[in-house]
Amino acid sequence: MADLPSLTGLRAFEAAARHLSFTRAAAELNVTQTAISHLIRRLEDQLGIALFVRRNRALELTREGESYLPAVRGAFEDLRRATARLRRSERDGLLTVSTTASLAAKWLVTRVAAFQDANPGIEVRITTSSHLVDFARDEVDMAVRYGRGNWPGLRTDWLMAEDMFPVCSPSLLTGESPLRTPEDLAHHTLLHATVSREDWQLWLTAAGLPVSLATRRGLSFDQSFMAIQAAVEGLGVALGRTRFVEADIAAGRLVVPFDVVLPADAGFYIVAPEATADSPKIALFRDWLIGSVAPGGVAPPPP
Repeated sequence: MADLPSLTGLRAFEAAARHLSFTRAAAELNVTQTAISHLIRRLEDQLGIALFVRRNRALELTREGESYLPAVRGAFEDLRRATARLRRSERDGLLTVSTTASLAAKWLVTRVAAFQDANPGIEVRITTSSHLVDFARDEVDMAVRYGRGNWPGLRTDWLMAEDMFPVCSPSLLTGESPLRTPEDLAHHTLLHATVSREDWQLWLTAAGLPVSLATRRGLSFDQSFMAIQAAVEGLGVALGRTRFVEADIAAGRLVVPFDVVLPADAGFYIVAPEATADSPKIALFRDWLIGSVAPGGVAPPPP
């Protein structure tokens, strides 16, 4: 922290750079033009770098000033967002949870209604993304992430593991090319999710089959839940993960044709920024979600 320049100096620099005017920056910050000039001069002395070229009737950024401005502006925007989240009352009852589209569609949404019935004062908003949420930028309170739980700056709580295995419609177990052994996959369409393209190769290797089966022409989908739905429709064989397919298996829409299961070396974690992880609504939903998972799964050892 000792290496950081003056915050008021940075604020003066950002305003002056945006307006290219000390006068307009002073009006925005409700100080005198002389104060803005002194703040920026002091900032330049701290940095040992000139940020502006001062001309008689114009103000220009130096090359160094142009390079510095985006980072300063982004830092103030992050502060603004973080302050808005901090000031947002716990009583507003809105809890924003980020996760992948597949986990949301096939697992999380079925649990949210029960949580809200038990906690009517909290409204859960689910947002999905294929990328890791940026808590410093996004309006998100907590997230469910897949991985090994090693995300610096975040509190991580183990939620559940998942195994990986083929699933298909019961209709594929009969017909001209019944699916009875893993070798029979050579006669069926494999359904791929582009977000986890290598999963079939891993499973085929574990089953002792050539990985070339995974490179045959098949059907590919952007998200895992779309591949699962295609399997329900009888379009081929998908590689399911426990939590994505358990409801369809229980309802008889999908079956597990083989007993070859590939254990995952990671799992799902509930994550939140350390500074807010113990706020009442986050802690309530985290504890409830963990309690809703059937016992038996254990967290893998750290890598």
